[in-house]
Amino acid sequence: MNAQIEINPTERGLDVCDEIELYHSVAKFLYLEARLQDTHDYDGWEALWEEDAIYWIPANGSDTDPEQQMSIIYDNRSRIGVRVAQLKTGRRHTQTPRSELARIISNIEVVHVEGNEVEVRANAQIHEENLRGTTLWAARNEYLLRNVEGAFRLVRKKVVLVNNEKPVFTLSFLV
Repeated sequence: MNAQIEINPTERGLDVCDEIELYHSVAKFLYLEARLQDTHDYDGWEALWEEDAIYWIPANGSDTDPEQQMSIIYDNRSRIGVRVAQLKTGRRHTQTPRSELARIISNIEVVHVEGNEVEVRANAQIHEENLRGTTLWAARNEYLLRNVEGAFRLVRKKVVLVNNEKPVFTLSFLV
């Protein structure tokens, strides 16, 4: 991965006020998505996605090819809808009763802006409490957000669990 720090916002065609406003809007969107996930608002979460969406959780590393190697999740928009429908049935035995979730989103970085799309990175820590006990999940997330009529929508979300090379026994909630 190529690490790049952009110091001068004018290189992106933004002045400092625009840069601050963009960062604030991105952070608000990520916090909204986290709240929808934590409160099991599946319809609200699904409504955030664009039609050309990809939701990906790689297995065994961060730079794998999802077309050639196994992934924990690799969903297009249609499959995201199926996943949400399954969660809403109430018949996910690992989610009976549903896990209590609390997410912390941090280290938000606006990486690249092109047209109406924004590449973003952020870290997440997810506290999951259920009948099996407490599980802490940590992830490095990458997003592609698209501004559609003044609101961000998810085009791509890649969730790299920091321990994705180990067996994942129960990941039956939205990450």
